[in-house]
Amino acid sequence: MPKIIKDGKVIDDSWVIIEKDFSGELPRAKVLLPMQYWLDNKDTLNLMCAGLWLDSDEDVDTIGLEANQFPLIAVNFPTFADGRGFSIGRLLKERYEFTGQLRAIGSATRDQLFYLKRCGFDSFDLKEGIDLEAAAASLNDFSVTYQTSVDKPEPLFRRS
Repeated sequence: MPKIIKDGKVIDDSWVIIEKDFSGELPRAKVLLPMQYWLDNKDTLNLMCAGLWLDSDEDVDTIGLEANQFPLIAVNFPTFADGRGFSIGRLLKERYEFTGQLRAIGSATRDQLFYLKRCGFDSFDLKEGIDLEAAAASLNDFSVTYQTSVDKPEPLFRRS
């Protein structure tokens, strides 16, 4: 079974990512659906075991307040240099008050995990070959942050 980092721990992952070009019958499993697939089929889908994934070039406002019907939303980072997913995560958490699991998938790197956590991400599906234990430890690389973020909404000078 594939492994992910969730809440700072390496665990088994039971979610199946459905690719954008998928056609046919969905597997009987917990599935992460591409946003466009969900938009095209949302009236006929049973969302009990469905999450959603967005590409970094998709508009999170398209989901809006409907985000909270999903237990998991994943954001795809197509390259490590594509930072749009950070903004998507923060918008989901702050503007749309998304309370479910927020996962980074694709090409996020160990060096980005601390900052992804600050934007509200709590799980990470990293590429094969990355030491997940070391990556999980990197979530605590810094003990003090100055700026506000999803995980600390007050700046350092206002904290006790």
